[in-house]
Amino acid sequence: MTKAGDVVLCALAPHPPLLIPEIGSRHDLEAVRETVDAMKRLAAMVREALPEVVVVISPHSPLFEDAVAIHTDDPLSGDFSLFMAREVKYSFDNDLDLAREIVRQAGAMGIAAVLLDEHERRAYHVEGRLDHGVLVPMHFMVEAGVRVPIVAMGMALLPREKLYMFGKAIAQAVKGLGRKAVVIASGDMSHRLTRGAPAGYDPRGADFDARIVELLRAGDVEGILSLDNVLVERAGECGYRSLIMALGTLDGRRFEPEVLSYQGPFGVGYAVAVFRPGEEAEGRAILERLIARRRETMLKTREGESPLVRLARRAVEEYTRNRRVIDPPKDLPEEMKGRAGVFCSIKKAGQLRGCIGTIHPTTRSIAEEIIRNAIAAATEDPRFMPVEPDELDDLVYSVDVLTPAERISSIGELDPKIYGVIVKKGARSGLLLPDLEGIDDALEQVAIAKRKAGIAPEEEDVELFRFQVKRYT
Repeated sequence: MTKAGDVVLCALAPHPPLLIPEIGSRHDLEAVRETVDAMKRLAAMVREALPEVVVVISPHSPLFEDAVAIHTDDPLSGDFSLFMAREVKYSFDNDLDLAREIVRQAGAMGIAAVLLDEHERRAYHVEGRLDHGVLVPMHFMVEAGVRVPIVAMGMALLPREKLYMFGKAIAQAVKGLGRKAVVIASGDMSHRLTRGAPAGYDPRGADFDARIVELLRAGDVEGILSLDNVLVERAGECGYRSLIMALGTLDGRRFEPEVLSYQGPFGVGYAVAVFRPGEEAEGRAILERLIARRRETMLKTREGESPLVRLARRAVEEYTRNRRVIDPPKDLPEEMKGRAGVFCSIKKAGQLRGCIGTIHPTTRSIAEEIIRNAIAAATEDPRFMPVEPDELDDLVYSVDVLTPAERISSIGELDPKIYGVIVKKGARSGLLLPDLEGIDDALEQVAIAKRKAGIAPEEEDVELFRFQVKRYT
């Protein structure tokens, strides 16, 4: 049972633009007919719920690593010009009071959110127009006669329990302002279902989709939140985090789940699901359990750290908090003596947060190499912003100590589970470590190393080197 000041419906909706008749060909629309019909059913349910606002969480809205971005333009508008259908355009009133209250509630929980006004957009070089992750689901809402203000937001690369917590902040904001709200998680499932799929093929993509659909049908929120990091990474999805945020709006409540459809005709999984909220119920509030479980997991990780990883973590923490470079231990363990190239990797919520290393030794000992490269991984990796102090408790480290590289004559001498690879062409070189998640093929390993070096994929006149590592966690 729902009431005023409540999330009255929650849903997962895919967002392929080919669902729009002006974009998808007759063949496309026939192939996704089940999905189109399910989206129309979902839109009818939304209409019948009589919402006063629709909150849409899109993975294609501006993405920040540590904060959720919320659009503030009023009205909010966008079109499908990127998909050759400029004439298909929409404009919606923006519930700015709700947007601000979501930011306030999230901030009280220690989660950052950014209100994307014109100044912020210029600062971060992001668009203000609505993306297709918002527009595709809202196309069906408008078609069904749902004409209410919206709040449009992205997701963030935060730990799962913090994404779920953000969903709870949305629910509290809705309740505080007395809104009747529908929350839509926009997102597709695996993009790697078939050979020739948009993100390449991975057999685990179908496993991910099957498991997600199974868990959705069961309404198993904890199961969804506990999915294996490797499975999620290999799926190449774009809806998992949006879904976690949406499910957080139902924390503490019973709900009735229904999967309306699932298809994957073009190598991408499209799932349409709805969750009808009910009363609050003891045992349905899982947020505190999630936080406690994460603390316990991190404690076990810290207790099980090797001396090399502990040194890397200490180096990052001291430098991040105090801008001080620590000294190596006075009595070096055997594995930190000698000289070698070292790579230090940092992950956050299962995602890479920084990785820097040296192929050849540049310092007097492995210990010094670890300290230098760990700090560099946290502060100098050009793919990421420097690590902030409030992230330190969420970081997981690994250290790879390299053997000297040896030149090889062909790709046939590589095994990506055993050997890392260095590809050279003149002054350009690219390196890929061994035994990386999702890298099972030597051709793929070399192709990625070429990309990192800025070497054309078709270039064959390259030098290949292989090396091994001893990995410490």
